[in-house]
Amino acid sequence: MMNRRGFLSALGAFGFGAVAVGSWKYWPEQGFTNPCLNGLPDSVRQHPLMQTVWAGLDATQVWDSHVHLIGSAEGGHGAWFSPDMDSPRHPLLLAQKAFYMNAACVGEAPDQLDNRYVARLRQQLADMPAGFKTLLFAFDLFHDEHGRPDKNRSIFYIPDRYAAQIAQTAPARFEWVASIHPYRPDCVDAVHAAVQTGARAIKWLPSAMGIDPLSPHCDRFYAALAAAELPIISHAGRELAVLGGNQDFGNPLRLRRAMDHGVRVVIAHCASDGDDVDTDQGAKGPRVRSFDLFARLMDEPRYARLLHADISALTQFNRAWALKVVMQRNDWHARLLNGSDYPLPGVMPLFSASSMAGMGLLDPVAVPWLQQIRAHNPLLFDFALKRLLRHDQTAFPASVFETRRFFERQTA
Repeated sequence: MMNRRGFLSALGAFGFGAVAVGSWKYWPEQGFTNPCLNGLPDSVRQHPLMQTVWAGLDATQVWDSHVHLIGSAEGGHGAWFSPDMDSPRHPLLLAQKAFYMNAACVGEAPDQLDNRYVARLRQQLADMPAGFKTLLFAFDLFHDEHGRPDKNRSIFYIPDRYAAQIAQTAPARFEWVASIHPYRPDCVDAVHAAVQTGARAIKWLPSAMGIDPLSPHCDRFYAALAAAELPIISHAGRELAVLGGNQDFGNPLRLRRAMDHGVRVVIAHCASDGDDVDTDQGAKGPRVRSFDLFARLMDEPRYARLLHADISALTQFNRAWALKVVMQRNDWHARLLNGSDYPLPGVMPLFSASSMAGMGLLDPVAVPWLQQIRAHNPLLFDFALKRLLRHDQTAFPASVFETRRFFERQTA
């Protein structure tokens, strides 16, 4: 049994320790470890709520727009983890990796990690209707201002070729998203290669990758993306799931430069954690919530066609306050995209169906059923939970989940 100190230390690995100090009620209702059960029980599969979850949706249009790949050097695919994530000298990174590996149910053997991760994901997808797909993320290395890769400042690496390869093994279930650092000398060629091999978007995590979206170094990259009609999915706000780098690069306002070049941008998690400098009031402007800066961008008419956001991770207990706001903003709903942030829904302390019910966002009757799903299939849990959310009788419309339209449509 984990005691209170252990609980707070574990949450500290994800930057939630301060939240937990004042929120003891968030003790994880389903324990600390994913039980990794197989085979969704018939009682769960045939429950009336399952029909509610899929009612009114065309499953062939439902793409999970935010799914991570995990890989290791032992797998032989070019993927890589920083040795710091296995070192007792870096206890937070060590704890994070332990949670991620358990969430993904990959076991202990490092040489089997890649295959087990994909096999577990495909097993969970078998519980989804035909047509449902996930977008698998590549993840580029940190690069310095001269465009040189630096593994010493990187946490992990998932090459584009690996993400594309996995997507090709199951095209009925997988699409893929490239990750290209815009300072790379070959960044424009890499965009062309990504388009030719079927990439649906570009994934950025600016702080961890060393990307300043406001830098002129990005301009030729933005021009290539606009010409290719390829969107960027970029984290914004505070980033603690992948430590390191310059947190200021996550300021949502810095993404204006991409949109001013005609690039469609998806702000991950609606920038719902942390604070940033309000640079609209100068370089030394006040620090305000990152979400408020995101909301300002969403409300700027010139970006109505270009700016979107995904709702991944909004059901984490530390982001639920933003979830309520986003659900109330009916005028934003047509620009929202569902994503799971998988494997994070399998990190048991981060989510609580009963807490969602306690906040008035979920019918308490659904809680036991959702908890059963989560023990077997965190991917389906995340989807079902979001489909059942209600705030003042408002739910996310079908368009939030039918994201294929966004990744296939033309910008003209």
